[in-house]
Amino acid sequence: MGLRQLAASKELKVGNFIVEFATPGIGHILKVAGMDFAFFDMEHSGFSFETLKSAVRYFEAAQVPVIVRVPALENDMLARACDMGAEGLIAPMISTAEQARAMVDSVKYFPAGKRGVGLQMAHDNYRSAPVADALRAANERTMVICLIETADGAKNVDAIAAVEGVDGLWVGHFDLSVSLGIPGDFAHPTFAAAMDGIIAAAKKHGKALGRLVPSVEQGIAFHKQGFDFICYSGDIWVLRDGLAAAGKAIREGVR
Repeated sequence: MGLRQLAASKELKVGNFIVEFATPGIGHILKVAGMDFAFFDMEHSGFSFETLKSAVRYFEAAQVPVIVRVPALENDMLARACDMGAEGLIAPMISTAEQARAMVDSVKYFPAGKRGVGLQMAHDNYRSAPVADALRAANERTMVICLIETADGAKNVDAIAAVEGVDGLWVGHFDLSVSLGIPGDFAHPTFAAAMDGIIAAAKKHGKALGRLVPSVEQGIAFHKQGFDFICYSGDIWVLRDGLAAAGKAIREGVR
């Protein structure tokens, strides 16, 4: 099932944040772990577009839909990721409806956007089709997700969510707290109010809503609040924490 098909329902989707291990088996590892999607991060990882092109194939082989965060809100980054087969597109620091429209223009073909036409390539599995059909299929496949992680983004979130072509919102909680002047203070009333506004905008406009969570308990709690895309931890932290817990238990057990 594709990403937009998953997003059509508010049922829970659980994924994992990929920021370190773009290995050939990564898609199948997520699949056998029961993950519904992958969040492939190019902003903080240093992954190149060449690496992305290979990684998308790994996820496709395992039938795991992939959301790609490009490093910046730039047409050449968003459109290039689309051409390589990314289904969901995220760009950092979406703060206005105008920026959301720019995202749509970069990701969607005519008549929904202004994406440059490149057909019979990776994103359409190299298949030949009538141009109108190919453009329509690509638009139906790709998903625009606006990353709300600034004070202005939280303030303008209703207008952002109302933009035609925006399929979902994603909360960047650390950057949002910093932008609000309360770094890491997720219990602060100002942060809570911003979260309430984001959740309300997603519900009002029928948009998917996602975020990264560090724990099972938070995943459950945020789903109850209206988040349907729950990205549990990341490849680095799952490996680090699992090894740390096992190593500690072994050492304590043999004392």
